[in-house]
Amino acid sequence: MSNKFNVKNLIVDTKIYLLIIGLLTCILAFYEIRITIFMLFILGYLIYYYKRNIHLRKLEWTSYIQKLTDDFDYATRDSLFNLPLPLVILSKDSKVLWYNPKFMDIIKEEHILGEDIKQIIPDLSIKDILVTDKISSIEVSIGKRDYKVLFNIVKTNEEISHNDDNNILMLYFIDNTSFSILKEKYLDEKTSVCLVEVDNYDEVRKKTESTRVPVVFAEVDKILNEFTKSIDGFMRKYEQDKYIIVFENRFLKTLEDTKFDVLDKIRNIDQGNEMPITLSVGVGVFGKNPAQMYEYARAAIDIALGRGGDQAVVKKIERLNFFGGKSKAVEKRTKVRARVISHALRQLIDQSDKVFIMGHKNGDMDSFGASIGISNAVRSRGKKAFIVLDDVNPQIKNLYNRLYQDEPELFETIITSSQAYLKATEESLCVVVDIHRPTYTEAPKLLEIVDKVVLIDHHRRGAEFIENPVLTYLEPYASSSCELVTEILSYMENKINLNKFEAEALLAGITVDTKNFTFKTGVRTFEAAALLRRYGADTTSVKQLFQDDLATFIMKADVVKKARIINNEIAISSINENVDDYILVAAQSADALLNINGITASFVLAAKDNKIHISGRSLGKINVQLVLEKLGGGGHLEVAGAQLYDVSLQEAEDLVEKAVTEYLEEGEE
Repeated sequence: MSNKFNVKNLIVDTKIYLLIIGLLTCILAFYEIRITIFMLFILGYLIYYYKRNIHLRKLEWTSYIQKLTDDFDYATRDSLFNLPLPLVILSKDSKVLWYNPKFMDIIKEEHILGEDIKQIIPDLSIKDILVTDKISSIEVSIGKRDYKVLFNIVKTNEEISHNDDNNILMLYFIDNTSFSILKEKYLDEKTSVCLVEVDNYDEVRKKTESTRVPVVFAEVDKILNEFTKSIDGFMRKYEQDKYIIVFENRFLKTLEDTKFDVLDKIRNIDQGNEMPITLSVGVGVFGKNPAQMYEYARAAIDIALGRGGDQAVVKKIERLNFFGGKSKAVEKRTKVRARVISHALRQLIDQSDKVFIMGHKNGDMDSFGASIGISNAVRSRGKKAFIVLDDVNPQIKNLYNRLYQDEPELFETIITSSQAYLKATEESLCVVVDIHRPTYTEAPKLLEIVDKVVLIDHHRRGAEFIENPVLTYLEPYASSSCELVTEILSYMENKINLNKFEAEALLAGITVDTKNFTFKTGVRTFEAAALLRRYGADTTSVKQLFQDDLATFIMKADVVKKARIINNEIAISSINENVDDYILVAAQSADALLNINGITASFVLAAKDNKIHISGRSLGKINVQLVLEKLGGGGHLEVAGAQLYDVSLQEAEDLVEKAVTEYLEEGEE
């Protein structure tokens, strides 16, 4: 339908009446000629009057429309010049084409025609503005004022496309300062809930002289009271080792800037205590109500405890920020918890139709050995167990081959993730070992199919976590998942039915994660190893599972040879060869670098296709978990890993070095 204006649409069409008069005149001519002549005269006059009237009306309407158009153009130009809002017109490439006086008032600059708007207003991103289907306005700061920027993309020609070079961009600035101040004041005055827990309360009491215990924990109370007073909050102690603190949000930035230095003050307490005291802090922010903020704080402190304690976790709705966590975790597990977990797992197995067991992608000896151990527990309860495993990588190849040769019945229980999806039902149980991040499990979709998930892991808890497991045994103080599984098995039945192969698989997992019992080994680690030795585990057979071929040994030597040292104590190296067992070589090379005198941490990178794998190792002084978390990875204080995609090996090395530098700078602050 055309929307063009036509003057004829506004004039009554009288031609039909003239035509009727003409026909009547013709009919009358047959009866009376004189009257006909008179009628012809009248008809001629009417036709003349009609034509003249049409012409005059066209002139009047044309004049009216022209005047209206001129008035509209004048009003448009006047509104642009005298618009009460600051206005600037930009070209497609962000150059200033025109601006009104109000815009000049807010930028306080002259001679800006032809300048890039980014140079005038650094906060303004034209790329964001052009995504018109996602945003309707943006906010920028100019000087001490805040503005809401509305925009309009104008086509200078109807026939050209939206992205044509001739299109212009009109930006309108609305002063939003009052609202911004009110919003900031509102957010600052909202309350935050902080939960504090002494990690090693019982251990400190046991290792401190009885007469000094009250003094030690009185000092803890004093420091926490001073901390609370400094943020204008209030504190209540609701258990011997637990506190709740409420404060306003405006103090949160100060706490984050100081990296929650209350952790350091508590750790430095020296009132006769033989071991340092550590805290876990969980802060809940931006909840809809106090109850939700408490839930956020509860979730935050659970994560802090799951990561080994001595750290603060701030939960802002879905986002998590971590502070501290640089000290080495102290073993504090009790066998009571292992017994409770074992009995609970036994009941869950009995209530399930079948049990699926899986570790993480690119499985290692710990995840595979723990899976074999849990499989034994399931079979001892008379249930069908399936170990989910898609790929056999070099890390588990020797153990997998021995399983094929020595345990054909157990070997048949190994299935792929696709097979697991077909076999699983809502009544099934899934036991996840050595990983708590759902996207890194062998079969992530399996977690959505089954209703009951059990988690057994020894890694420090990260931001990503399996949702709502029915049973969680997350102990970052343990050396390995195999150690945890061994303890569970010891309480599963009156008598353990482990055979030699299963005992060696579990011992291999402990061996690989402790680096031959040199890292993260506690009393419980040796007790678990002794139990496995009692059931036939042969240390020589276990050692053979870790033997390398000559080519791999030479490759590791080359990695060590070309390592470069930063900060006089951190080694970084890489593997350029595109080899199948690159993850294993990287991990073993990182371990080998720690044998160099003066090296306290090492990072080895290996490239495969478009992926860069990073293995981090430490002697405890440097927390490689915190370093690699900056790159999206995780793990332990002493053992961690990460993966990068679509970057070169050199770019990845630069990112690792940057993460190390940031970590060291944070430690100095």
